[in-house]
Amino acid sequence: MSQLQSSWDAHPRSVVYLPDAEMETMAASTSLPDPAGEFDRNVPRICGVCGDRATGFHFNAMTCEGCKGFFRRSMKRKAMFTCPFNGDCKITKDNRRHCQACRLKRCVDIGMMKEFILTDEEVQRKREMILKRKEEEALKESLKPKLSEEQQKVIDTLLEAHRKTYDPTYSDFSKFRPPVRSKNGSRTATHSSSVMSQDFSLEDSNDVFGSDAFGAFPEPMEPQMFSNLDLSEENDESPSMNIELSQLPMLPHLADLVSYSIQKVIGFAKMIPGFRDLTAEDQIALLKSSAIEVIMLRSNQSFTMEDMSWTCGSNDFKYKVSDVTQAGHSMDLLEPLVKFQVSLKKLNLHEEEHVLLMAICILSPDRPGVQDTSLVESIQDRLSDILQTYIRCRHPGPSSRLLYAKMIQKLADLRSLNEEYSKQYRCLSLQPEHSMQLTPLVLEVFGNEIS
Repeated sequence: MSQLQSSWDAHPRSVVYLPDAEMETMAASTSLPDPAGEFDRNVPRICGVCGDRATGFHFNAMTCEGCKGFFRRSMKRKAMFTCPFNGDCKITKDNRRHCQACRLKRCVDIGMMKEFILTDEEVQRKREMILKRKEEEALKESLKPKLSEEQQKVIDTLLEAHRKTYDPTYSDFSKFRPPVRSKNGSRTATHSSSVMSQDFSLEDSNDVFGSDAFGAFPEPMEPQMFSNLDLSEENDESPSMNIELSQLPMLPHLADLVSYSIQKVIGFAKMIPGFRDLTAEDQIALLKSSAIEVIMLRSNQSFTMEDMSWTCGSNDFKYKVSDVTQAGHSMDLLEPLVKFQVSLKKLNLHEEEHVLLMAICILSPDRPGVQDTSLVESIQDRLSDILQTYIRCRHPGPSSRLLYAKMIQKLADLRSLNEEYSKQYRCLSLQPEHSMQLTPLVLEVFGNEIS
């Protein structure tokens, strides 16, 4: 034992003994990480003293928690042990308590050193550091933005509204006047009666946006199906009609699609928290001005960047730029529209962000004809706050950097698209041979200067 005594005395620094209750607290501070590459993580680690399962490097050696504590207590007490046997006991997990002298000798033999035991001052500093770190983490957690219960409720309401008014199967598209595609624009359109049987007259269109319209739809709104306009047989069969239809063969189908989509937007808007607090006149003004913008936002869900098309179920309802040109739209609209769809797709918005953006788009106080701008602005501000909080809480990582600003920029881009889209539809509505292929609802929305 004289060798052990001389080893301890060679380092006269004061030592500290930690009670058993504190051993776990100080385990990390008195342990060293494994040397890089020295141990395979999949190989069980064995205590160098007794052969029990080791928990890591303690006081410069791989040991179990029991031998770690034994060494610390022995150093604190400056204990002198005597082997009752021959001084060469084999220490195991089962007999390690039988001979403290040989156990301590084994600790020193495998490299355990009292210099790695913290002093009283070091223990105190360590405790203060741990406490400070916990307080900082608690403060950081308390300052982290959180969605309130009310904000989450708004998000849930918007998600439900979107899912009730957007059918990802696009099953209703088969009820529109069928799409007719012509490669060179010279193919004669074949007259085909619509699957839908219900007439949708101009009077019905006025009801949609009239003062009583917002109480007319049951909740949740089930949009009326669209049919062909009420055309006479002689108009349907006239040669001039066939000639004009051959020039814009996709116009009837896309007109039905837009009409259907407008009614879906109406259903979505009515479920936005706060929208029904507005007057009927302001609701109408907001919807007339924003409907096509929300449709463009919604269509991003079906847009595919692989072939720059909108895929809505079967190949019959896969729309390419060429299809839209056959409905009377020029590249002045289509080029920026496709660019918008690509840039929006690249934002990889969560569904929650998508529905909030649509709601913010609708509730824009600077829309033409809005009277109570302060109320509209307060609703939009609330939605904007929720969106910003959601991004900070639920959209971590580099992709969230400037995401809110990029989303708001998309609303500005939509204004330009809306203006061009409305202008082109108004041009169509002024041509009798084309306006009669539009639905009354499309004429109602785009027939006047609203953008």
